[in-house]
Amino acid sequence: MNPPVRLITLLVVALVLVPPVVIGQTSATQPRSRATWTMPDTAEQVRRDKALASKHKTFDPKENMVWAEVHNPGYAINLKSGSLGHPTMGSLSYALDLLDTGKPENLTRAVAILRKVLSLQDANPASKTYGLWSWYLEEPLEKMKTPDFNWADFGGTTLLQVTRDHRARLPADLARTVDASIVHCMRCIKKRNSPPSYTNIAVVGSYVTLIGGETLHLAEFLNYGRERLKRFYEYTLENGTFEEYNSPGYTMLALRELTRIKADTTDPEAQKIIDALVRTAWTEVARHFHAPTRLWAGPHSRSYHSIPTGPSIQDIQRATGGRVDFGVDPKSQGDPRIPIACPADLAPLFQPLKEPRTVVETFVKRFNRVGTTYLHPRFALGSINNEDLWNQRRALLLYFGNYQKPGYMHLRFLKNDYDFSSAWITTAQKEGVVVGAVNFVTNGGDTHISLDLVKHAKIKARDLRLRLEFGGPAVDLVKISGQKNSSSTEIKAGDLSLSFGLTCARFGDFEGKLIAGGDDKLRWLDVVLYSGAEREFDLAALQQAIIGFVFSVGPHGAVTSRLEAGKLFLGCDGLSVTVPVKPGSKPVGAAFAPN
Repeated sequence: MNPPVRLITLLVVALVLVPPVVIGQTSATQPRSRATWTMPDTAEQVRRDKALASKHKTFDPKENMVWAEVHNPGYAINLKSGSLGHPTMGSLSYALDLLDTGKPENLTRAVAILRKVLSLQDANPASKTYGLWSWYLEEPLEKMKTPDFNWADFGGTTLLQVTRDHRARLPADLARTVDASIVHCMRCIKKRNSPPSYTNIAVVGSYVTLIGGETLHLAEFLNYGRERLKRFYEYTLENGTFEEYNSPGYTMLALRELTRIKADTTDPEAQKIIDALVRTAWTEVARHFHAPTRLWAGPHSRSYHSIPTGPSIQDIQRATGGRVDFGVDPKSQGDPRIPIACPADLAPLFQPLKEPRTVVETFVKRFNRVGTTYLHPRFALGSINNEDLWNQRRALLLYFGNYQKPGYMHLRFLKNDYDFSSAWITTAQKEGVVVGAVNFVTNGGDTHISLDLVKHAKIKARDLRLRLEFGGPAVDLVKISGQKNSSSTEIKAGDLSLSFGLTCARFGDFEGKLIAGGDDKLRWLDVVLYSGAEREFDLAALQQAIIGFVFSVGPHGAVTSRLEAGKLFLGCDGLSVTVPVKPGSKPVGAAFAPN
């Protein structure tokens, strides 16, 4: 290529990769800074230094990134869990934390981290992964099993805080690179255009594009962000709540990002609708808060832990303006950029629970997905009427104990020791009694509901079992006392008496058996359908693949169960479920699958 042609090509690429706002900026087009950000006072500085102490120890000066233990969920990456890697988002967050201290000595490290991580973003508009980062430095995008498009949303959010609060402190060339990176994120988000059913990403993507458009004076993204937020508002209003329902981590993420939008946007159209969305999030949090354990009661659409990270007691105390007082320092946690505030009428739901109450909520109206939560001074029991058993679901979840020493019971279906997404649960609940059945679908997922699909309805398995898993600090209080008979087991969980009755359990030619077990961290009661040499199962060819059960806290009445016309009919105490026993297609209403 001759020099003139090469020069023209480079100029074209530069114009594509760098947003107009960054090229030849004037004061009129200078990115908008956050007027409210100030240097932390002495007390806040001490808090931040303390919080950063452990992060400093993970910094790797050779790579200018932080170290972290790899977590492999089984579908996105190839790296081994427990190994060490350099996370891209963790490093970006650390850089922002360093900048937030306001200390000159932390600026040099933050600048080095930003330069390194921004160099790892896919900045090629022709690429399928344009705008993304890989999860870890050790595994670039092209080597990941499935690149995570959410990284554009999360990275864009962090970089907006950098440019809005600290742009003037950065070297000029780096400030321009940060702005260009935000534009790459916004283009990726707009192209992907996630649906409003994907709650947390619908909100985070709205923040990045709306606030990014405002900050960088780019009308294309401002208009898109405004319309995206409006679409999410209308969708949520029609449904009644978030479709990614009652998720401790992600509802709180949505709540914080909605609050961040409210704090940051100057757009009048966005301000008109944001309050209703913030209230929706707080309503979900407050109605499912179990005061005796201070846990977020189930069922959960998405949760990474059975004792979840939801609102901290500092969050609640701060958000209620002290109306709910847990006796902690409300400033000991929380991002000062996000002034969370709980509506005053919801604050009583965080107060001590004096008598039982039941929350029944239609989470996904058009699919009639209904959750039931029974909040009792001694326990909390939640279930969803129909859902897959992906490892992020908490479709049947019990909490017991107290906030100093809580425990949980989580129902899972395991294939080769990992949650099988093609197992499907159907339940009916009244107070402490749940009637349930687990059957299987032929067109579902394996380790993930969409990124790791079962092919041709065939699976290879050496072990298949339904598990009632008990864990948490109070696990030592769990005593599985033995079976009353071959199909019923009594369990003690502290001062609670639980029972699990198995009405049927078949998987093709195999009949399920109840087996109890445990180790130093967990206790379990399993319905073992198959355990032996690895073999192939054709789900579509099975005439029966079904588990029926009754789970209760305290006593329950007589159970009726019959197999008839290819279906299981199961009832107890006025509750009933009816499900097919032969695996078939996924039920209508399987929600949008995140990736």
